[in-house]
Amino acid sequence: MHVYTPAEKRTRRKLVRDGSRMALAGLNPEASKERRIDRIDAAAAERGQRELNALYSVRETDRQAVAAAKAAMRTAAQEDRAAARQRVRDAEQQLRRSEKAVDKADRQ
Repeated sequence: MHVYTPAEKRTRRKLVRDGSRMALAGLNPEASKERRIDRIDAAAAERGQRELNALYSVRETDRQAVAAAKAAMRTAAQEDRAAARQRVRDAEQQLRRSEKAVDKADRQ
């Protein structure tokens, strides 16, 4: 997954455009432009990997929260069961949101 900053997007787009124009003109694109594109891509890939790892961490935390809420519901007194069930539903909803975010990031 690559996560580009707006400045990186602009710079990369300009470098690719200039390189394409040079290639269409029959010239070899400058190696410095290709190296700059490679550096931008590497930085974006590293940033994307850090964000993906953070999403995995959030998902794991949410899974633990669901498990804890279910355990609390099973051990709750009769008068506290409704509130415990609601906490389980809330924890499951948060887990679905985090899993959806991880799945979306994995597809990119």
